[in-house]
Amino acid sequence: MPSPTPLEVATQSVQRLVKEETSYHKELSSQQARVSKIESEISAGTGDENAEYVLKQEKAAVAETEAVFGPLRKRIEEAVGKLEEQIALSESEGATGEALEKAREILGKGREVVEKGE
Repeated sequence: MPSPTPLEVATQSVQRLVKEETSYHKELSSQQARVSKIESEISAGTGDENAEYVLKQEKAAVAETEAVFGPLRKRIEEAVGKLEEQIALSESEGATGEALEKAREILGKGREVVEKGE
């Protein structure tokens, strides 16, 4: 099996980072839902004696997850830049084909993530 081209490597990098960012968003939503549930239990008086501690831990987990987004977006921006360079280089060499089309598609997804974060 031939080694992947620089275009394929750059494409896979952006694809992986976008997937990772999506995963963190899902995790954050889940954590925020747990925090809301615990807060409503505490305010209703139905939570156990550990509820305050659990709430504190869940809020810390939310803060840790939120802290991931800044550095991750920076990595996505860098990967998008590299992918743009590889696409331009491939086009200047007259390349066409499935790999180039996939790269353009993934580039669009990467740009969406970058623009959403600004």
